[in-house]
Amino acid sequence: MKKTLLLSLLAVSAMVSFAQAQGDDYKKRATLGIHFFANDFQTPQRIKASSLSYVLNNNQWAKFNDMNFGFAANYMKGLSNKIDFSSSLGVSFLNYPVPNNNINAGEDGALLEWDAMVHAKALSDKYWFTPYLSAGLGASKWKGYYGAIMPLGIGMQVNFFDEAFLLINSQYRLGITGTTANHFYHSIGIAGNIGKPREPKVIPPPPPPIVVDRDNDGIVDSLDACPDVAGLAALHGCPDKDGDGITDASDKCPDIPGLAKYDGCPIPDTDKDGINDEEDKCPTEAGVAKYQGCPIPDRDNDGVNDEEDRCPDLAGPASNGGCPMLEASKFNASAVQFVTGSATLTAVAKKELDKAARILNEQYPQLKVNIGGHTDNVGKPEFNQKLSQKRADAVKAYLIRMKVDESRLTATGYGQDQPVADNATKEGKAKNRRVEFSVSQ
Repeated sequence: MKKTLLLSLLAVSAMVSFAQAQGDDYKKRATLGIHFFANDFQTPQRIKASSLSYVLNNNQWAKFNDMNFGFAANYMKGLSNKIDFSSSLGVSFLNYPVPNNNINAGEDGALLEWDAMVHAKALSDKYWFTPYLSAGLGASKWKGYYGAIMPLGIGMQVNFFDEAFLLINSQYRLGITGTTANHFYHSIGIAGNIGKPREPKVIPPPPPPIVVDRDNDGIVDSLDACPDVAGLAALHGCPDKDGDGITDASDKCPDIPGLAKYDGCPIPDTDKDGINDEEDKCPTEAGVAKYQGCPIPDRDNDGVNDEEDRCPDLAGPASNGGCPMLEASKFNASAVQFVTGSATLTAVAKKELDKAARILNEQYPQLKVNIGGHTDNVGKPEFNQKLSQKRADAVKAYLIRMKVDESRLTATGYGQDQPVADNATKEGKAKNRRVEFSVSQ
């Protein structure tokens, strides 16, 4: 008997140890149940009186009406995914066959049996069906007889949505003390959860990856083309001081915004005229915007640009506004003289004006001429003004007679107001009595 009890304790201890080693993702919540059971005392007695083979071969198992029936209350709670603790208290009314005691057949009494067991399940409660083995210890009381039992059995569990369970099992209840009889115990019952609902398993997020960003620019080193210098995400982590979209390492002008076409430098201005080479039609020669970067033109190449040249198509000195001087063609304007005190041309003057007419008609047919008349300061200014105008008109009239188009000629008298020499001397006065020719195109 002691050996049997020891083996039972070892079996229970092994199951509990196994339970503690399992995870608890599907550990059974606390449940309460009620069971209908049948006790079979006759079959163990027949096996003891003959043999198990004889009982099996001759169908000597107890019939349904040979069994004693009762009800039991049951409490269960999971120790792990596959190990449940179970405790039951059952009651039935029968004439208990106490070993070595003669009990009257009609003297039925209440049999109380309590057990504490563990169920080792093949599968966890995750599955709707699972078989199990069970073992444990128990106690019994019938009238004045107290005893100890060791239940060993097999069963199956049907799981209804993790809220209720159908339990069917058969046990062989081995009597440990002399006041208990061996018997089979067959039960069927239902149990429902009373514990807190199972909390869903929360899988913790993976730890964040270790990010290495040596220059602290928000771009990890594995993606940073310049991992040791803070830069911009758009430039793969490289800096751009002048903000022109070209990394400093590739920018020949890192402090001045420029274009990739010029390696990060601004559009060049080779001639330094303030007009960049892409818009400058004369990139190597300083010019002005009005002429798209080219210098102000000088069509006649006389050194006087067209904007200042009164004769842009005829070469002439700057002193004459870029127009040619009649004197350069051997015309002597100073030889154009008048009879004293009058507007009558001298013979020498007419000869010189013939020369001027040839120059204007043949050499410079496009020139326009302004004839300016001047006097010395002898006489009244009003007289001198009129005299200078008459002398200019006389020159104009002579040139017209010499076939110079009148539209090309103007005559202006300036009186004594524009002397070129000192009127205090005879020589000076002679120089001031003159006719000047200014030309334009």
